[in-house]
Amino acid sequence: MSFCIPRKVILTKEHLEHFQNSQTHKDIVSYIETLNEAVVGVQLTDQCTESPGVRAIVGVLDEVEKIAKATPPVDNKASRFGNPAFRTFYDKVAEAAPSLHTKLPGLSQQAIPELAVYFGESWGNRTRIDYGSGMELNFLCWLICLERLGIVQESDHVALVIRVLWRYLQVMRVLQSTYWLEPAGSHGVWGLDDYHFLPFLFGSAQLRGHKYIKPKAIHDSEIVDEYAKHYLYFACIKFINQVKTASLRWHSPMLDDISAVRTWDKVNSGMIKMYLAEVLGKLPVMQHFLFGSILSWDGPMPPPRSEVEEDDAHLGHAHPDLGGAGQREVGWGDCCGIPVPSVFGAAAAEKSKESGGRLSGPGIRAVPFD
Repeated sequence: MSFCIPRKVILTKEHLEHFQNSQTHKDIVSYIETLNEAVVGVQLTDQCTESPGVRAIVGVLDEVEKIAKATPPVDNKASRFGNPAFRTFYDKVAEAAPSLHTKLPGLSQQAIPELAVYFGESWGNRTRIDYGSGMELNFLCWLICLERLGIVQESDHVALVIRVLWRYLQVMRVLQSTYWLEPAGSHGVWGLDDYHFLPFLFGSAQLRGHKYIKPKAIHDSEIVDEYAKHYLYFACIKFINQVKTASLRWHSPMLDDISAVRTWDKVNSGMIKMYLAEVLGKLPVMQHFLFGSILSWDGPMPPPRSEVEEDDAHLGHAHPDLGGAGQREVGWGDCCGIPVPSVFGAAAAEKSKESGGRLSGPGIRAVPFD
């Protein structure tokens, strides 16, 4: 098999429409649905099959966390936005990526350059110092590639969610809280949480058919605290409660609306439909998607671009002026949106008003929604 460096292809609505009818789109959706069904009724604390490949992947994620902890944020008190030290972290991960991939059993050396691109993009955008569902999608694509190459197998599907994705989420929370990553595209109240989608999707699958816990239970702090260690969905709600106070209705209206749904089955099926529409079906997200030899593009190619342009985080992006009043109705319009402070930056600003203290690291106290 010949490998190639993944690149951006989707620049127009026509490209997006072609993607939505492509085999790669079908493969991604099928993979999500397969993992979704694998974890129905499964808790994070359950025992499951873990192949050497799964254990090696978790080890790689551990190494990424070590790199983050060895790369502290720079003094940036005047800003509530992304910390420039993230770029140093990003470069360190990029440098370490080839050797980290050699830890994965049976991985061909020739495949590493292709996989390393998805892996690197999984941690956020170096230029904008932000993170969102598009970067999370890169991590999923990395896993798809690893399965295609035989590093993990069908028997690992439960572990890929409750071990690998769970560990990835934990590492991402460290990055988000350390470098104050800005939300990429979700813009806080307009999404599920500021950063993630898949933990809510798979987390609702874990709860399908549960006899006692209902979707409305997210409003009970004791239930949230008790079940955050068992279910991805409640782990995400607990995270939100740690960084934002007041009612979910105010700072997370979409999650508040979802809590009124009567069963987790309906929540889960709705999450899949929402992912298809709001992630895989949105040009602002998918124009960042990368196609290589494993997840390939079979449609018309965009015109050739120079190397300098290729590195432009906004390359080919339409940025119509849709700001101001009525934003919620028309959407954000542009792919990168307006700069939105990190929730951790907002929390730090609020804390400094109260006591002059400075907030850092993953342990964040709750502060009023900003």
